[in-house]
Amino acid sequence: MRSCVIFGGAGFVGTHLARHFLKTRRFDHVHLADIRPSSLAGQPGITTSFTDVRNPIPADLIDTRPEWIFNLAAIHREPGHIREEYFETNLKGAHNVCAYADMTGCDSIYFTSSISVYGPTAGPTDEHSPIQPSTPYGGSKYPAELIHEMWQRAYPHRRLIISRPGVLYGPGDPGNIMRMIKAIKKGYFAFPGSPKIHKSYGYIYGLLDSIDFTMDMDRDYLCYNYAETPTQPLSEIVEVIKHFSGTRAVIFPIPLMVLLPISEIVQKIFGFKNPIHPVRVKKAATPTHIIPGALLENGFDFKYTFEKTLHHWRNVAPEDFGEIIPAREQAIPGKIVLKRSPENIRVVTATESTTKHNTPATEDVAR
Repeated sequence: MRSCVIFGGAGFVGTHLARHFLKTRRFDHVHLADIRPSSLAGQPGITTSFTDVRNPIPADLIDTRPEWIFNLAAIHREPGHIREEYFETNLKGAHNVCAYADMTGCDSIYFTSSISVYGPTAGPTDEHSPIQPSTPYGGSKYPAELIHEMWQRAYPHRRLIISRPGVLYGPGDPGNIMRMIKAIKKGYFAFPGSPKIHKSYGYIYGLLDSIDFTMDMDRDYLCYNYAETPTQPLSEIVEVIKHFSGTRAVIFPIPLMVLLPISEIVQKIFGFKNPIHPVRVKKAATPTHIIPGALLENGFDFKYTFEKTLHHWRNVAPEDFGEIIPAREQAIPGKIVLKRSPENIRVVTATESTTKHNTPATEDVAR
């Protein structure tokens, strides 16, 4: 039986990855190790465990030797954690996952790092660009990469794949992209500084394709960026969203020196979960011009433009867009439509399909 273990498997990426592996039959058994319960628990081919990667991981987590280990576990959300938490979890997690691989004799690890290891990237940035993180999250991710690299170099024939994704989005994720879509639709979005900065995003289904692609390569080591290509200026991304959501809202740039004080006032009133938190404003104004050079050089087929991802996302999970789909594009009442969610697939009437659904999201301490 072909088995794998996904640390951080209850989160957004882990849930999609586990479902993908069982659908494609790459693995017969997927074990999801996380500190949060998984929405896939109890499904055929899935086992789960409460596993905190900050602590030593028992060698008998599963009954067989895993063919692959996927280390998605991390504290990553900003804002939401103090500086020390990023280093404690992300470095201890890297060490303990590699120790688990040693104990079980697993020779293949896939590790998700982040484009944040590059810091702000005003110009095109590929895998050969300098490492200069500017946040605690980015600062913790690069040494975690090095821990995995030391594990890979310790013995011949070990395989290590490191991915550095941009901001990931897709079905079931209420994160940055969905927040931006809703803000544009409701008319309270403003360009945080220059609309000309480039922003790099990665669609979850494109990332899954890249995982398959890199696992099938005959390479002992590979580090690659993942972002949809070409990277677009924020102004173009906003225009795509406006056309997609059917809004004619006029969007103006607001200087960061003006927007930050406003966001600080809003934070004091509504707390850190508000959509214009100062940290989120700074991140939105930070350029991320990422080039997925390694994938391009090796002939990877990028299937999705940003516009295509929105239409694909809406087709796969229409409930995520209950408030956003223009009236002219909503289904005819009474017609039977197929409704998909991250947890299940069911048939509903079109009238029901246009109502709002709130699907709980899990954070990967585990990402």
